[in-house]
Amino acid sequence: MNALKARLILATIMLVSLLGTAGIALPYPLLSPYFAADNSENIIQFWSLDPKILLGLTLASYPLGILIGSNIIGSLSDRYGRKPILIYSLSGSILGYMLTAITFEHELFLGFIFARFVTGFCEGNMAIARAIAVELEPYIERGRALSLLYSTIYGGWLIGPLCGGYLAPYGIDFAFYVASLAVAASLLMVIFILPGQPAQKPAQSSLWQEIISNHSATLLANREIRRFFIYYLVFTLGINAFYEFYPLWLVESHQFSSQEIAWATVGITSLMILLSATIANKIPEVLGEKTALLVGNLLFGGLILLTTLMHNQWIYITLSLTGAVIAVINLVFPAMLSRYFGHLGQGKVMGLQVSFFCFSNVLIALIGSIVSLISATTTMWLAASLIILSVFLFNPPKSLEISAGDQPIDPSIIKE
Repeated sequence: MNALKARLILATIMLVSLLGTAGIALPYPLLSPYFAADNSENIIQFWSLDPKILLGLTLASYPLGILIGSNIIGSLSDRYGRKPILIYSLSGSILGYMLTAITFEHELFLGFIFARFVTGFCEGNMAIARAIAVELEPYIERGRALSLLYSTIYGGWLIGPLCGGYLAPYGIDFAFYVASLAVAASLLMVIFILPGQPAQKPAQSSLWQEIISNHSATLLANREIRRFFIYYLVFTLGINAFYEFYPLWLVESHQFSSQEIAWATVGITSLMILLSATIANKIPEVLGEKTALLVGNLLFGGLILLTTLMHNQWIYITLSLTGAVIAVINLVFPAMLSRYFGHLGQGKVMGLQVSFFCFSNVLIALIGSIVSLISATTTMWLAASLIILSVFLFNPPKSLEISAGDQPIDPSIIKE
């Protein structure tokens, strides 16, 4: 590999991440207003459950799929190569989005939940993009590669909800068909542009044996990794409570429409993109990784609390500022994981991070839907409390506390 090829690979996975994330995020502004509406559609009359509970099940099914998929897909890419696993998973995503549209069109709630799960399972491939990015060092510095990758991921979170909000008049099923087209474009780019890469570790067993014995969760046998992920579990419970329920809060407390929710999301993601593409990777160099991470968490929790007290245009301002903080947090933590534990398999490590994020997503979707029966504001307060609590749970071992510019640690100091 040379510097030019490294830049080509990074540009490809950036564009794939942009289109893929846009497909994921496109339906988000549609679901909360739909389930909060007072109508007699069969899909929100399932078993006479409260629509908020059905919304929670809908929100949980997709990350449950990612939880299982990322736990498997990342480690499989270490064994069988990044490109082939990415091709298979993107193909599955296309089928999943089409099935989602069909089941929604026919008002089949259980089929809709299943289709969201299948789509999420295949979207577990986001771990592969992160693994490819950190492997471009020394041609592209790890922090810079992740920073640029996340800027395009945030771009997808901007484009997707905005398109979803304005596709609302055409129906939710139509939005899912559009999402399948976005992922199809990603698949073509991977096939024709992404260079083929050899497997990191040649497979010596069957596919099923690899899934059973080498999934990302096996890393939790490592004591040092567990200490990192205790913090990360609580933090992601908070951030996912925020992500999943601020649209419901906007509808319930301020009667926002799908288009207004989309523009609120634009504010958040615009600052994510701006910070990630410019100075996000410089902040931990100045403050230190640990300080940048924990101060970011405190600011994030405080901004959520402040948002619940805001009215009118001030809501857009405080919500947008959360995007700047998230950009720094989302850069620091995976960079630390990669540096400390990358020798155990970058795909496997990034898969574990995605798995934890999605496990907390499933858990908080169910818990949050119950809490939201009190009020959506209460769910926002829960999000802020969890994010602030995570600050006090971050306790990496002294042996792993190295500066941002240091080389990966000696594996021998990590105790199993």
